[in-house]
Amino acid sequence: MDQKTLNTLEYPRVLAALAACCQFNPAREMALELQPSADLDDVRQLQKETADTVGLLTLNPGTTIGGARDLRPIVEDAQRGLVLEPDRLLQVKDSLVAARNLKRVFQKDQGEFPTLESISEQLPDSLGLVSLISKVVSDQDEILDTASDKLGQIRRDLRTQHTRLKNRMGQMLKKPEVAKYLQESIITQRNGRYVLPLKAEARTNVPGIVHDQSTSGATIFVEPQVMVEANNKFRKLELDERDEIQRILAELTAKVAEHGPVLQEMVEALTRLDLAFARGRYALELNAFPPTIHPFPKKQGQGHPGVVLRLFGARHPLLDPHQVVAIDVALDKDTYALIITGPNTGGKTVTLKTVGLLVLMAQTGMHIPVSGNSEISLFSNIYADIGDEQSIEQSLSTFSGHITNIIKILKKVDRRSLVILDELGAGTDPQEGAALARSLMSNLLERGITTLVTTHHPDLKAYAHTTPGVINASVEFDLKSLRPTYHLTVGLPGRSNALAIAGRLGLPDEIIQTARGTLDPSDLQADDLLDEIHRQRKLADDTRLSAEKAHQEVEKLRIQLADRIVEVEDERFETLEKIQRESRDKLQSLQNELDSIKEDLEKDQIPEEKIEELEEKAEQVQEEISQPIPKKKRKLDLPIPSGPIQKGDKVYLRSLGKKGNVLSVNGDAVEIRVGNIRVRAQKSDLEHTAPEEITEVEAGHEAVVRTPKDVVSPGMELDLRGQNVDEALENLGFFLDKAFLAGLPWARIIHGIGTGRLRKAVRNILKEHSQVDHFEPGKEGEGGDGVTVVSFLE
Repeated sequence: MDQKTLNTLEYPRVLAALAACCQFNPAREMALELQPSADLDDVRQLQKETADTVGLLTLNPGTTIGGARDLRPIVEDAQRGLVLEPDRLLQVKDSLVAARNLKRVFQKDQGEFPTLESISEQLPDSLGLVSLISKVVSDQDEILDTASDKLGQIRRDLRTQHTRLKNRMGQMLKKPEVAKYLQESIITQRNGRYVLPLKAEARTNVPGIVHDQSTSGATIFVEPQVMVEANNKFRKLELDERDEIQRILAELTAKVAEHGPVLQEMVEALTRLDLAFARGRYALELNAFPPTIHPFPKKQGQGHPGVVLRLFGARHPLLDPHQVVAIDVALDKDTYALIITGPNTGGKTVTLKTVGLLVLMAQTGMHIPVSGNSEISLFSNIYADIGDEQSIEQSLSTFSGHITNIIKILKKVDRRSLVILDELGAGTDPQEGAALARSLMSNLLERGITTLVTTHHPDLKAYAHTTPGVINASVEFDLKSLRPTYHLTVGLPGRSNALAIAGRLGLPDEIIQTARGTLDPSDLQADDLLDEIHRQRKLADDTRLSAEKAHQEVEKLRIQLADRIVEVEDERFETLEKIQRESRDKLQSLQNELDSIKEDLEKDQIPEEKIEELEEKAEQVQEEISQPIPKKKRKLDLPIPSGPIQKGDKVYLRSLGKKGNVLSVNGDAVEIRVGNIRVRAQKSDLEHTAPEEITEVEAGHEAVVRTPKDVVSPGMELDLRGQNVDEALENLGFFLDKAFLAGLPWARIIHGIGTGRLRKAVRNILKEHSQVDHFEPGKEGEGGDGVTVVSFLE
């Protein structure tokens, strides 16, 4: 991309904001050096990474690369043979642990964020370094005794020798022949040796080696002669400890150097992930969305280059989000040039910079602050000539500078370029400037180059109106407040407000009327017509905004109602579960009582009738609690989402808070795969998300029921509890026939547990039934052995 244009459009400031969202130094460095890409596959891949990151951070806002560090200097030093200090080894360990944890995050959410998962696959396992470093270095950067057996033994000897040395030195402090010469009754160290602080005049009274003296010279630090050998042993052990630590660190350093290439690749993968995380954080900060990226047509003729440029609700990313005015810049299929007119400080230049900067951001893989239905083409390059033309003074040098830039642009552009020109034809004689501006526009149009310009020349309004491929646009001005509104209106040229502004500021009316009298009447009629068109459009926009606001309020209330219904259902479910738990406790109590009675019966103390009564009571409680608690379906007249739901669509199921793939659509009923299960839902419970391919899963008990219109389904469940065996088997036969004819894939037969007679009879019938493929007891949560699940032949 043209570097001058990048600076003109303030692209480096966007990169600085992106870098501030990075947590990894290499990612910050890479962010500041990013360049927009003109490769369609690269841009789409980056946009997918950003989209996946936004999804990840929405579900898990705290996701980061953890405690990873930039290991490149550490690896380089290790490969050069420099022994790594404990704190640097700890950085290697922390980075490996962070990479491992991050990799596990994506393995846990396998398939949910595929682009990020692909990058995380480049992260290595611990390489054995984590355990090695943990054995040697503590979290406080200290070498542990467990670093080696030899080091452990040396340190034990050191502690023993240190204790002996201190004890003997302490005994010397108490000897009268030594104590009277002490400056202080303490033991201290000098040059790694334990010494006593003696008075200077007692130098010869305590035999030993003088290691130091105080600044005043009043105190000398003497190692008593009798302690020299003990100090030598202690010092020797300290040196042995130092050498052993150095040997251990050298071994670990060699391991780091050995795995250097893998560690470098890990840093690169972490850099890509952190940069993707930064793009995701920046997108959430800007409330940004991914634009649809289109390639230019391969076969290009004369005229229209096939550009797509539709930005809705576009906001400049560097302006205050609470004050910036969103604009719509949309070129129809017949237009590839836009001429913007309007008052000074009205927002014309900001509009140009917004479009140019958003295109650059999109081609860098960033989401852009627009609404979700925006589209742009992938430009090979962007060229901008934008200067500060907001002052009264205009000079030849300014005009010359603009022309010099335009000459360079004309030499470089092609049909896949975007050209942005601010104040075209300004800085010179108005008549000549207007003629030059028309000629430049004609040249760019003939070459099929997408062009956005601003101008003050009225002639260009008529040029845009009469020239195919060009459209007028204008920034609005509020005559009451004498302030620009910064709203962009595509399709209408800007109005001349000079006389109206002058009148509002207090210029005498006779002067204004005289000025109006010198104007061409057709120009005045055109201005009056534009005023009326703008007024009618504003009324239409206000009405549309009111309708949208009302719709949003209704949608908000609808969602609140749906959420409350979910809460009520959850409360009901929890209450029933509580009752079921209490019933289990009651059953356990009855069973305990029954066991006790059986023991007494064996002793001939309780009649058999009492046993049968308790068994029946326990069986009744068992059947009550074996029935699973159903979740009731909510029936709400909810609005159907905009756009048709079709097979293969990626949708969001509000009631479950999950995403899924549409497997089939039947009227308002939709079959969706969520994870490894199939779910039936109403269209009104769905929202569109980005489409993705469907992965077919094997149908289990969650298979969707397809019922022929001419056969009434008996339902998915038959409850035989409370019936005698003959009655139950007769009802079972009718149910199986109807279920098979209705095309049910499976059904649940509830017979309870009880004595087991009814269960045995039911399963004997199922074994012999011609329409039954197989059957099995219910799973946990389905009723267990009190339920039999039957699968029918296809």
